[in-house]
Amino acid sequence: MTVLMAGCGDLGTEAGLRFAAAGHRVVGWRRSPEKLPAAIEGAAADLTAGELPPLPADTTAVVVAVAADSPTEAAYRAAYVDGLSNVLDAVLASGAPVRRVLFVSSTAVYGDAGGGWIDESTTPEPGGFSGRIICEAEELLFSRLDGTGITPVVLRLGGIYGPGRTRLIDQVRGGTAVIPAEPRFTNRIHRDDAAAAIVHLCTMESVPAPLYLGVDNEPAEMGDVLRFLAAELGLPQPPSAAVEQAPDGGSGSGGSRKGGSRQGGEPSRGGNKRCSNALLRSTGLEFVYPSFREGYRDILAGVGVRYP
Repeated sequence: MTVLMAGCGDLGTEAGLRFAAAGHRVVGWRRSPEKLPAAIEGAAADLTAGELPPLPADTTAVVVAVAADSPTEAAYRAAYVDGLSNVLDAVLASGAPVRRVLFVSSTAVYGDAGGGWIDESTTPEPGGFSGRIICEAEELLFSRLDGTGITPVVLRLGGIYGPGRTRLIDQVRGGTAVIPAEPRFTNRIHRDDAAAAIVHLCTMESVPAPLYLGVDNEPAEMGDVLRFLAAELGLPQPPSAAVEQAPDGGSGSGGSRKGGSRQGGEPSRGGNKRCSNALLRSTGLEFVYPSFREGYRDILAGVGVRYP
């Protein structure tokens, strides 16, 4: 089959290489196609601009894997809503025999759950503009493809980590890591497992469900992750944050249930929830990195490369 990767950064490139290794033709749309490996046919495209290259006439699967240029509401809307809308315009106008369109979404649509469990049946409650805009994009996908015969698939990924994504490692090494004062669960997926999930959902024989959560097997308390990294690096355990006291005697933002917020009212990274990958695993997908431990050990060992 011919696969179009609409948005071909680090994750899209890894997925594209996996499609190619399985014998499929892969076309990658991005602003700088010259950076793509030879196995992916690059085509210059700005998904937000509206004028996109023609789809290959035999395209059967489209993967939309976009990223905002900056952490602003305008940038998120341009990437996720405008970008997806433009890709769907191109798909529907092409006449190509597209059978599935997979949209790479985010668990940010759920906001914060106070440490509770989340799955595909949970109603999204975005805590900020990023989750709200991504929810809008998901709704756009389903509404635009309704009645077309094309199967829409949404893959809500947790925090992607992998080669070159060393934020937590750098914090532990630099002595700036701080263990949250109150337990805060995080959900992540290694880039390679995320790419494998994309390929699996686009190529599986049975019709995929409309929605999957793309996270590893083990929601992890942030303190456990930081302590693990410190031990692997042979460094002292990071300090714990003090619980801030609000004027009424309750916990302030530093140790609140909601996990604090970033500038502009956008909730802090990830919220506090535990995401289940049971539905994704039920399709037969097996994780190479079932928890953060296997994944971070390979990163520390220098396994893999991050694509530009």
